[in-house]
Amino acid sequence: MTAPDQVLGFMTKMADLGGVVVQDQPKLDLDLYLQNYAGRTRFDRLLHIGKTSVYLCVDALRAAVIEAKKGHDVLCYLEAIECLIEAAPDVPEAQRDFDWIRKTEAENKAETARLENELKGYTNNLIKESIRMGNEDLGKHFEDIGKFKEATDAYTRMRHDVSTTKHIRDCGKNLVNVSLHRRDFKSVLSSVSMLASAQASNNEESVKAHTVVGSLLAHLGLGNFEEAAKELLGANFHEPSSTYDHMASPHDIAIYGGLLALATMDREKLQAHVLEHQTFRIFLEHEPHIRKAIGFFVAARYSSCLSILEASRPDFLLDIHLHKHVPEIFAKIRSKCIVQYFVPFSCVALNTLDAAFASPGTSVVHEVAEKIRDGSLKARIDAKEKLLVAVEPDSRELMQSNALKVARLYEKEAKERLRRMSLAVSGLGVVDAKKATSADPGVPPVDEAWFDEMSDTHMGYQGTAIA
Repeated sequence: MTAPDQVLGFMTKMADLGGVVVQDQPKLDLDLYLQNYAGRTRFDRLLHIGKTSVYLCVDALRAAVIEAKKGHDVLCYLEAIECLIEAAPDVPEAQRDFDWIRKTEAENKAETARLENELKGYTNNLIKESIRMGNEDLGKHFEDIGKFKEATDAYTRMRHDVSTTKHIRDCGKNLVNVSLHRRDFKSVLSSVSMLASAQASNNEESVKAHTVVGSLLAHLGLGNFEEAAKELLGANFHEPSSTYDHMASPHDIAIYGGLLALATMDREKLQAHVLEHQTFRIFLEHEPHIRKAIGFFVAARYSSCLSILEASRPDFLLDIHLHKHVPEIFAKIRSKCIVQYFVPFSCVALNTLDAAFASPGTSVVHEVAEKIRDGSLKARIDAKEKLLVAVEPDSRELMQSNALKVARLYEKEAKERLRRMSLAVSGLGVVDAKKATSADPGVPPVDEAWFDEMSDTHMGYQGTAIA
């Protein structure tokens, strides 16, 4: 199917602005996809798909306009309608609803004034619980109309008036949500830490999914792939998806966790911490192709693993949190596959590597050479024989190097011990600060912590300060 000229022009503009454009037809069904989410993330995901997918552009933007009119954020509606007018000006939804805009803006302004007046009254009366509730209501209102900075300020003020653990958890959840909307991932991690520390022992599961999913998205957004995988795979939570569907879905958790694990873990860890993980394997049932790709990697069928992932690349690029990191994650997985493929062999023909990993008409020689340069692949290329030959480390040289390293450490430790003994013999020990102050008021006190810090730097010596 050929996309209309307006859609192609709109996609060209998005590409010029630095966006990702997916020309391949994705596998996802838009209606089924949206059923997994609730809240503002539905609009955000629709708008991202509309700006990214050539095939789903018009349908996603139309759905985004309809979704925006269900809320109270006028700017979201205007952004979606502008995109739809550029991509498909002839569809019925591509008409600005000025009546809805004027009505919604008036309602938002009136509601803001009402909530601010109520909060001012609570503040004048010094009613602590009412002030907390007033700030929470004002924050939710600002979040609903898209004023995330004002919402963050309101939730932050709310923290000063909390009195129970439940209030702290509610405040933490609100800050996590609004920080995710702002894509302020460092603030998400800070709020998650506060939320996790406030978990009551008898109600721990009530917020565990919120903290785990929030940390996962924050680490992913910051590019901390290993931390994101550990955060997800190190937790066990069994809450229904309705408790976190405003952030992600079980399908997303399976995809994020599976891809990040493939990019950061070896085969043994993948088997133990992913495929046999008590909780995560339940999520993998939602995305069987991810489970199959991990299984192929564990079974050393690397080309099959990469083929499955490449077939799903268009869908991954349509994910609002994942699309920026797909090239880097795929590059890490591909690099691991090539390195692991070579591990059992002393030499491999380059045409064998090309058959396993290269596209038709291309070669992996330059890719392999780059891995040799950065040290991830211990091998050399025999250009004459067209072979990749393993470089065996010289065991004798390695032993001598380790012996010299141990000797240097021993010499350094011996010198430090002798220096300490000389100080003790000369009577140059450290005097207790309190004693020094009481003995001679004119002499500045000795900071014993400084001496302890200096002693800690001496490797292998566990001495004590001399009184």
